[in-house]
Order: sequence, then C-alpha cells, then structure tokens
Amino acid sequence: MTSSFATPFRKILVANRGEIALRIIRTARALGFRTVAVYSTADADARHVREADQAVCIGEPLPTQSYLRIPAIVEAAKLSGADAVHPGYGFLAENEDFAQTCKDAGLVFIGPSPEAIVSMGNKAGAKALMTAAGVPCIPGYQGEDQSEDRLAKEAAHIGFPLMIKATAGGGGRGMRLVSSAKEFAELLRSARSEAQSAFGNPEVILERAIVEPRHIEIQVFADRHGHAIHLGERDCSVQRRHQKVIEEAPSPAVDEALRARMGEVAVRAVKAIRYEGAGTLEFLLDREGSFYFMEMNTRLQVEHPVTEAITGLDLVALQLRVASGEPLPMRQEDVKFNGHAIEVRLCAEDAARGFIPQSGTMALWHMPPQLRVEHAMRAGARIPPFYDSMIAKMISHGEDRDVARRKLLAGLEDAVALGVTTNQAFLQRCLGHEVFAAGGATTAFVGQHQDALLAPDAVLQRRAAAIAAVLLYETLGDRPRPLGRRMTHSLPVSLRFEQDGQPRIAGIVLTGQNHFEVDLQGSNVVIELDGIVGHTAYFICDGLFERAALHRDGNLLLLHYRGVPMRIEDKTRTASARQSDAGGDGKLRASMNGRVVAVLAAVGDTVEVGQPVVTLEAMKMEHIHAAPLAGRIAALHVKTGDQVAASRVVAEIESAVKQELAL
Repeated sequence: MTSSFATPFRKILVANRGEIALRIIRTARALGFRTVAVYSTADADARHVREADQAVCIGEPLPTQSYLRIPAIVEAAKLSGADAVHPGYGFLAENEDFAQTCKDAGLVFIGPSPEAIVSMGNKAGAKALMTAAGVPCIPGYQGEDQSEDRLAKEAAHIGFPLMIKATAGGGGRGMRLVSSAKEFAELLRSARSEAQSAFGNPEVILERAIVEPRHIEIQVFADRHGHAIHLGERDCSVQRRHQKVIEEAPSPAVDEALRARMGEVAVRAVKAIRYEGAGTLEFLLDREGSFYFMEMNTRLQVEHPVTEAITGLDLVALQLRVASGEPLPMRQEDVKFNGHAIEVRLCAEDAARGFIPQSGTMALWHMPPQLRVEHAMRAGARIPPFYDSMIAKMISHGEDRDVARRKLLAGLEDAVALGVTTNQAFLQRCLGHEVFAAGGATTAFVGQHQDALLAPDAVLQRRAAAIAAVLLYETLGDRPRPLGRRMTHSLPVSLRFEQDGQPRIAGIVLTGQNHFEVDLQGSNVVIELDGIVGHTAYFICDGLFERAALHRDGNLLLLHYRGVPMRIEDKTRTASARQSDAGGDGKLRASMNGRVVAVLAAVGDTVEVGQPVVTLEAMKMEHIHAAPLAGRIAALHVKTGDQVAASRVVAEIESAVKQELAL
C-alpha cells in the first residue's frame, strides 16, 4: 500500500500495554509517527515503555487506577504533545466516553466515532439495530430494566440453558453460562462484578444458549467517505471460559457462498451506522449453516494477525490511514485471500487447575524464529497479576490449513517459556487433536475433549523425570559439574523431587564416563550426558540424542523437554510433608495473587464440600474458592477489597467430623 500521508497528527499515544502496544508502536514508527506509551507502576520496566519515544506513568497497578483512568490518559497526551490516541483492544478501546473525551480535547481517536461505539459497542443496542435491519439475532433480553427481579423473570421466560453477557465488553469477561434457575442469581452477581471491574459497566443482556455452534467473525473496514469492505472471516471456536485460545482464517466451515452472505450482512451493518475504522461482527454458526449476530467489537481484535497473513494487509496501517481522513485504498473485489493462517494465544495460566491465571517472573524466554510472535516478554520479565493472562500470540501461515497447523505445532513445541506456568502443552494438544486437525472443532471442543487435552503423557513424564534427576545432580550449586568427573563411590545416589507437584524418587548410578543409569522405582532409564551449554542440555536418552532447555535456581529446576515445560523441585534435603496442603487441614488458600471481590460465607456458617466461600479476581477474571471439606467456618481472614498473595490462608473450616467428635 502506497500513500501520501497528509495526516492531521504526527505523535500517537498508545492507551494500552504489552504486546498490542508494541504492535501499534512498530507500525506507527515504520510510517514515521512518534509514539507515546502510558504505564502503571506495575509496568514501569515493561518493554512497551522502553520502546516508545516517550512514556508517562498514569497510576497504580489496578486497571481502575491506571489504564481505565480517562483524565490521566488525556493529561498524558497533553504532557507529551501527542495529537492522536490509539486505544488498542481491551481497557478503554470500546468506551464511548473515552472517544468523546479525546475528541473534546482535540485529539484524534484512532477508531470509530463515539456515536458508532454507542450504537454497536453496546451489545443490547447492537442487537436492536441488527434486528431492525433484518439480521438474524439470538432470542433474548436486552432491556433497560436491569433489576434482579426483572432479569430473573426474563431468564425464566427465555429458558435454560442461557447466557449472561456484559453489554459493554468482550473477551469472555462478564459472561456466564447458566444451566438452571438455581444458579442464576449467583452467576448474575459474578458476571456483573466482573463486567464492572473490566469495563466500568455492570449491565448485562440475556440470550438463549445455542448448542455447539461455531464462533465466526467478519473483519470489516470503513472510511468516512461511505466506503466499506470486509476482509473475510475468522473461526474462533476453540475457547476456554468463553475466551478464544485458537483462531484461524479462513474457517474450515465457511465456503465462498456463505462468506459472501456473511460479509454482505457485515458491510451493510457498518454502512447503516456510518462506521469508520476497523471493526468485527461476531456470529454463531449452527450445524445447519444458519448464522446469528452476537455482537460487534468496535476496535482491532486480538486475532487480527491471521487476517493480515492471508490478505497481506497491515490492519494497523489501515487504521492510521482511515483516521487521517483518507479513503480506503481498495474495493471489495481487490481483497484477495492467500493460504491459511492459525494463531494461538500463549497465556500465563494453569490449564490443569481450571486455567487459573498465573503471575511471577519469566526466568527463560525464547520464541521460534519461524513464526510470527507478538509479545512483550523477555527473560527476567515480571508478569503482574492485574491484567489479562495472555503473554504472546503465535501465528503461522501456510499454503493450506494442514501446512499452517504443522508449522504452528512445531513452533509451539520449540518455544521456551520457563518460570511461570503457561498453557503451552494444552495448546499443542489442541492443535494435534484429530477433531481440530479435521477442521471439526466447535465451541464445545475443549469441554468435550478436556480429559484428552489435559492428560499427561506418561512415557514423556518418565523420560523427563530421569533427565531431571541427572540434571539436578549435575547442576548442583547452579552450575554444571565438569564432564568426565567420577563419583567417589559406586553406590547409587538417591534423589527425591517433585515433578509438577508429583513426588518422584530416583537412584542414580554412574556406569561409565558421563553415562548414568537412573532407577525410577523399578523403571530404568539410561542417559549419556553430552554437555550443558548455557541453558541447553545435550544428552542421549535410551539411545536417542536429544536436547532440553533448563534453568536452575537453588532447589528449583525448570525444564523444557519435547515442547513441554516442567517444574522440578529438589526435595532430597527437605523433610517430608506431614499433612496435605490441598485443604485437608481445613485451611482454604488463595490459588493465585488477586483481589477479594466477594466473601460468600460468614464465621459460624455450615458449609458443604465445594460450596463457594470466597471469590478472587485476577487478570480481570473471577475465580471462586470453594470449601475443601464439609464443616463450619471457624475463621475468615479476608474482606472484600483485600489484595492477597498466592497460598495465603483466606478461611479456616472446622471439619464436620471434628465437630461430631467434640460432641
């Protein structure tokens, strides 16, 4: 795309953080614009702060204290001399008050008008507009009366199962699937609380739940001269907690005729409201090929790189051109699609524990050069608990879907992210699953195949345990021992360690120069250690030459082997635990760093196993902490609004058995 940029702005403030801030900065700099970053105190050392031309601190770590503070962001623009604002996605990207405040302050808002955001950014308003335009919508309630009684009555009228959705947001936040009437009140409270925290607006709509649909979205672009086009669809059906984790373009379920129909509907919709800029209309596609409008995102999407890959367009550059007043540089017939692209979202979360968000320090970080990877990480970077859990997007492009899938799977296996638990292994299982490989994944994919997607590979775990045992011994004191050294005796050295929380006992015998025989309680593995160079170990395991990435920190060994990150904790010199830390002692512990948003029981209350006691918010999602045993609440150590660290005791429960014995 060539253009003479006679733009009304020259310096862009990016009102966001992390990888999307870097993405915008990259294109802006390539086009000759100066950039300004904003940051919270938790992000003072973040990459987007270092890579912008200037940066301004806008507040404390919580989003409401920084990235959602409209006056602070506008003041930062004035301080730095920025004359345009790019909101990225999330935070204030779909906030009409922010767009209007920028306009009133003389700043160019790189996005749609405040009026368009009101029309389509609000789910309730968008559904009303689409219904009036004859676009099929999901039956539901999107009225102004938001009282609990009215919503409960409407829910009963719609029937169960149904969806609760925040009117102001997306990304799965403020969204709950309600299976029965008895769940409605608590899930409504939780959805509203999450929506208020993420978007500053607790209003919701209710919709009938469509069983096992595909989630298909259409990328649109429009300018102020009345031109609008679509750039095809993206399939975002693979989700967990109603949040996308894999996106691809084109969809394996959409043919040319359906693409044309959905695209025509999307273009007609944006023209009707005189939309300007990038936008995405989201639909549910059922088994019969009927599609239903869900919502419109009046911003750039997280998954925009897959559209860029198959069209050859830079969507951020298009945004800047449209915001400068230029007409779109192409017509619909000029849009061509090339090959297939797939994106995965690498998130700091523990998939095996219900996808609980994780925070901490990334000790080792290396991304594969053969993929496009959007990220803001580096070795030693801190992942704070206050923001979204996504830390990288990995994108592959191939001549067809299977080539793109294989390339992404190989690149994902090569990626090294050690120090904070991620969903890396889970994503590999998804890409390798026969249903996904065949193009058959719906929004039910993760739920239907969760056991297979999360099950550990026993053979891999055994080999990794043997390798870990050798590396624990060889890197004692954080540095490799010289190769060729002999043990002073021929008796086995016994090691006790935990492999991702699972106890292991290993006996190691040196059988030759750098040759080890590892006994894993009856299962023997032979390893020849070839060397440790930097953070890479080279070895022969049962006759196969391989390598693994590692990072040693005291008793902790972080290991990346065959695409799977593992946490190894040396317990050889640590006394065995005498009681379970999983709640058998009646102590309910915080599973993550977070903020208490609800205390659902009181001291003296009787609770059952699994009954919600405390709800924490971390990375803009709510997480219920339930009673680990039946009994009576003996103590509560937190109140609403408290910040808590992972593993802190938040409540104590006296077991029902102890109460009976006392009687």
